[in-house]
Amino acid sequence: MHVVVATHQSSLEHDTGRTHPERPERITAFLQGIRDSELPAVEIESPEILRSDLALVHDPEYIEMIQTFCSLGGGALDMDTIASKATWTAALTSAGGVKATVDALADMEDATGFVVARPPGHHAMRDRAMGFCFFNNVAVTGALLRSRGSKVAILDWDVHHGNGTQAMLGDDPGVLYASVHQSPFYPFEGEVSDIDSEGAKGTTVNVSLPAGTGGDVIRRAWEEIIIPVVRSFEPDWVLVSAGYDGHAVDPLAGFRMMAWDYGRLAKTLAEVHPPNRIVSVLEGGYDLDALRLSARETVLGYAGIEPNGESLGSPPDSTVALEAAKSAVAAHWPL
Repeated sequence: MHVVVATHQSSLEHDTGRTHPERPERITAFLQGIRDSELPAVEIESPEILRSDLALVHDPEYIEMIQTFCSLGGGALDMDTIASKATWTAALTSAGGVKATVDALADMEDATGFVVARPPGHHAMRDRAMGFCFFNNVAVTGALLRSRGSKVAILDWDVHHGNGTQAMLGDDPGVLYASVHQSPFYPFEGEVSDIDSEGAKGTTVNVSLPAGTGGDVIRRAWEEIIIPVVRSFEPDWVLVSAGYDGHAVDPLAGFRMMAWDYGRLAKTLAEVHPPNRIVSVLEGGYDLDALRLSARETVLGYAGIEPNGESLGSPPDSTVALEAAKSAVAAHWPL
């Protein structure tokens, strides 16, 4: 299987400061992990996204503000979200890489796609940057695919809930947003009960699990909830917000996943949806070795290769939370 890899030099030039966890070395570590898989890669340079595409989910005034802010040298938009002059191009190519990867895969069969870019995107709101994110990379292409008439599933295995993605696309019945995330935790959104909220009832699936949850329960959440819903929803495309801050050694969160757990998530997804219609997009993940190892396992999983490793266990309250989520989702989908 080939891996279409979209990236751009500007991802290395987006400067968040010397001590910021969302740093350029994340890109080089992740790319090395894909190379370590020894799968053949098709590398493409991520183009800049069109403003008209950004405006599908972002307010035009907000887009203009980000450009102006960066052109003046950048700075802190909040305590976590730091821009530099190079951030404008990096943000455009991060979003553009998702669209370009979808277009590249359209005529490929034995392939999958990975967008290795920064800044990440799933916290970005229609008119606000937050959580290291400026433009919502997956939401932009999700909205673009919807404009083409495609059904889209956006699956989020980042340890944080993708609040921006849910806010932008959660009311569209042609979009499934499904997230497995730590709760209570930043951004303090993503409740199980959101599945019954106004808009597209049933197509917002949140599995909120406590700190300390290991790969055993996270894999169960994926296999017993997320995968059956994807199978029933029958999307044309799957976009994965692939964050790796749920790894056991990540410094910013409290899940206990291992690299091979991500491989199992990918392999299980590829068993129910064609890999050439799956585009994964780098979100979080701040330990460089964990990023490298997880990248390798993820792409091998998409290629159908069974990972070799044991998942870490979870406390009892993780299973309680899992069962609560299953009960809520089962009211809308066969599990």
